[in-house]
Amino acid sequence: MLDIKFIKENLELIAKNNSYRNTEVDLNRLMLIYDKKIKLQKELELWRTEKNKFSKTKPSIELTQKLKDLGKKIGEHESKIRLIDEEITNLLYQIPNLSLPDVPIGKNENDNKIIRQVGQKPNFNFKPKDHVELGKLHDIIDIETSAKVTGARFNYLKNQAVWLQFALTNFAFDTLTNSEILSEIIKKNNFKTTAKPFIPVIPPYMIKPEVYQKMGRLKFGDEDKYYLPKDNLYLIGSAEHTTGPMFMDYTFTEVELPQRFIAISPAFRREAGSYGKDTKGILRVHQFDKIEIESFTLPEDSVIEQDFIIAIQEYLLNKLNIPYQVIMVCTGDMGMPDARQIDINCWMPGQNMYRETHTSDYMSDYQARRLNTKVKRNDGKVEYVHMNDATVFAIGRMLIAIIENYQQSDGSIKVPEVLQKYLNFSIIQ
Repeated sequence: MLDIKFIKENLELIAKNNSYRNTEVDLNRLMLIYDKKIKLQKELELWRTEKNKFSKTKPSIELTQKLKDLGKKIGEHESKIRLIDEEITNLLYQIPNLSLPDVPIGKNENDNKIIRQVGQKPNFNFKPKDHVELGKLHDIIDIETSAKVTGARFNYLKNQAVWLQFALTNFAFDTLTNSEILSEIIKKNNFKTTAKPFIPVIPPYMIKPEVYQKMGRLKFGDEDKYYLPKDNLYLIGSAEHTTGPMFMDYTFTEVELPQRFIAISPAFRREAGSYGKDTKGILRVHQFDKIEIESFTLPEDSVIEQDFIIAIQEYLLNKLNIPYQVIMVCTGDMGMPDARQIDINCWMPGQNMYRETHTSDYMSDYQARRLNTKVKRNDGKVEYVHMNDATVFAIGRMLIAIIENYQQSDGSIKVPEVLQKYLNFSIIQ
């Protein structure tokens, strides 16, 4: 969330940003109750001081009654402040992060802007099949059986598809934990950052509602999440949902940052509101495996960190030789915690279009303020860290990209060269 003092001092800027982010929040109400809270706090402090002074005085019947009256007033004010704090927090949670100046202003995904397009689309001399046809042909993707067992938007990965998933996972972890490779990426892009490697993590797959809210990824009435009422827990929609809160109520020393993590987990999503959309195949499903990045940095290093993360994503795609577009997401299409969001869409011949496979979210201190994750600087100053998260591989979507881009005229599928060292086959036939 944003600092309420910053909001008070920049009301016009916040109101404009809210409109750009398609968000309506009663800022007048927020300022009214915030001012009321300040007034109540001042009165409360006076009464506490007065009570403390009287408590040191020689007791009497009159003094005892006065202390009792002061105690009652203090209790009433504390209750009022608690209620106001709850309303303030609720309103602050509805205000999106402040967009960076380079984020394009727009209402929806139609206003997103292509930054660059990389790689040559495969030039087939035959009509390409989609991943559903190829998956069925080679018995590597089974949707029909999962529909009987679990229902729509689930799937079985089988045979070589399973090994491909493990190969992608090993490739990702080998890359992000290797300081030499990270140094190469930094040098190529002339970044001023460290090659400190990413720490591997397998996080919990469930999360408490209040922590989910602090991550800014759970809204009231959110129908896209799987909730377990008996346990009061949500199934996570991505690994960063439980990787980000690892340092809740924690203060780093300056020398500890950056802290970088690569995490793998299943992702569970209801895909509410997408009925009838992408129902064919494994592009939009309720359960899939996903590898994610989470990083904690000093404020002055955080934008460079996002640029570095995007360079890592592109490095991986270039090694896989998958054509892609880098997209700057507009204000109206960004997630609420994001100050800047950049997506990557990979070319999928079976659909004859680019589809989203990667996201990179820069949150500034928006999540850290909710999580109370701070850093103590060398000069003793304490401030909130900045946070980034990003996709390494959404496994299902990357399998689609590989299967469709590497298909051959006879229906066989070549394996990207970079993955072959993890496998005992180089072609699916």
